[in-house]
Amino acid sequence: MELIALLSTGKGTWGQVSGLMNHGEWDKVILFGGDFAKDFKHEKEFEFIKVDLDAKIKDLKQEFSEKLKGKIKGTEVALSIASGDGKQHMALISALLNLPAGIRFAALTKDGVIDL
Repeated sequence: MELIALLSTGKGTWGQVSGLMNHGEWDKVILFGGDFAKDFKHEKEFEFIKVDLDAKIKDLKQEFSEKLKGKIKGTEVALSIASGDGKQHMALISALLNLPAGIRFAALTKDGVIDL
């Protein structure tokens, strides 16, 4: 299963994404973010896709949709929205559902990676 995550703002939210990458078993990791997120580093391989997180919600959803085409193999993905704001989350979730792809929200807890 692919892990899709948003790298946006929020204190400590990149740590949540990094932890998910370390503790989960992922076929592929796809990270979305703005210019500032392109400097994210991790020892595990990932694909970074730059998006304009300040775009209007409809435009952002369209950008996510276009950039997700052909990247998802299965019928569902693990999704982390620990980072970002509501507008960004809605645009990404809408783009994934319209692929179509099912979503399992993933979170890292003291008990490990869980599906919500």
